[in-house]
Amino acid sequence: MVGIIVGLALLIFLAFRGKSLLWAAPVCALLVAFTGGLDMFTAYTQNYMEGMVGFVKEWFPAFMLGAIFGQIMQDSGGAVSLTKAVVKLVGRDKAIFASVLCGGVLAYGGISGFVIIFSMYPIVLGLFKEADITRRLIPATIMTGAFTFAMSAMPGTPTIQNLIPTEYFGTTATAAPVIGIVCTIIMFVGPVLWLSWRAKKFRAAGEGYDEPDEMPEEVPDDKLPPAWCCFIPFVVIVILLNVFKMNIVVCLLAGILLSLVFLFLMGKVRGSVYLTNVGETCNKGCQSAVSAIMNTAAAVGFGSVVKITPGFAFLSELVLGIGGSPLIAESIAINVLAGATGSASGGLQIALDALADNFIQMSQTSGIPLAVFHRVGSIACGGLNTMPHDGAVVTYLSYCKISHKRGYFDMFIVAGAIPILANIVAIILGTIGIV
Repeated sequence: MVGIIVGLALLIFLAFRGKSLLWAAPVCALLVAFTGGLDMFTAYTQNYMEGMVGFVKEWFPAFMLGAIFGQIMQDSGGAVSLTKAVVKLVGRDKAIFASVLCGGVLAYGGISGFVIIFSMYPIVLGLFKEADITRRLIPATIMTGAFTFAMSAMPGTPTIQNLIPTEYFGTTATAAPVIGIVCTIIMFVGPVLWLSWRAKKFRAAGEGYDEPDEMPEEVPDDKLPPAWCCFIPFVVIVILLNVFKMNIVVCLLAGILLSLVFLFLMGKVRGSVYLTNVGETCNKGCQSAVSAIMNTAAAVGFGSVVKITPGFAFLSELVLGIGGSPLIAESIAINVLAGATGSASGGLQIALDALADNFIQMSQTSGIPLAVFHRVGSIACGGLNTMPHDGAVVTYLSYCKISHKRGYFDMFIVAGAIPILANIVAIILGTIGIV
């Protein structure tokens, strides 16, 4: 048990120091294997690799197609076009509200949160300049839309965090819709109120908008594709997934094909070229997919070694034996593992891979539907994963040229603390019978 704790602590430390999980995770797994009395060679070549490869086998098509779809929307200007359309609809005077809503629309449409920052940053920068809001709040604002309610709470979202539980519980992407909607409202309204209050506080203290050293290039409106032809693929993905119950791979493939057709057709009609090199766009999408899935799979491999140690059986009994609702045990396990790995999907996969059978049994004995376990688990993985070493946190702060000291606190509040609050609400609702 001590070895597991030390292994997790070492993994957090190495990830926080920016070390690649591709070597850090197996090193920590070997430490766990050694202290657990396991054969280290077997633990790595069989248990670790089986967990890692199994995750890649299961989810790589979805990662790859999702990354390509997001890259198409970024390279063509489609994501920017949609963002501008939402801002125009809501109003430029509502900078924070409009920015959060834009991020949520893009994430719910199937675009990775790691891609959203590149598309939205120039526009949000302009909105914050008009509203005289400090740039230190930009990473937290965009992250709210990209990585909170649209990632885990909204019923029907095509994100990996909402799809992983379906493989274990036999549920659908729209599981526990009432709980999902309530938590979506909390994770949308809460951060908007917090960020608006913080903006006023900073402005009152004399800290308003500050010009960055380098201004990102903003694409002129006449060079962007029409918003409607970019929005249709989003709608098709969501409808195919939730109405026709198609596999996410089929849904994303349909979205990619539709986006290419619309972009090329509209380009011909308007005499513009929105995608200059489709092959290069696909290359960039695949490269980002490989990086994302391999880091997550490395963390899953670590979990595969942990779960076969004698200490894990003790820890499982400790967590599962927590009094009250069984949803509490699920939330604690997923939050801790997501925080340790710095990955929402990684922590969720590890926890369900090891404990899904226990949760299914708890569902049967408690009478709480598996749909509730699905939704609570999805929301839980988006809490403590927002640690300083989280890949999204590092990417957002780096791209916005904001230090951890200036920007991280607000990121943790909107993408860590408030989702944990929503998770508690979800537990209460699920326990009293609301689905």
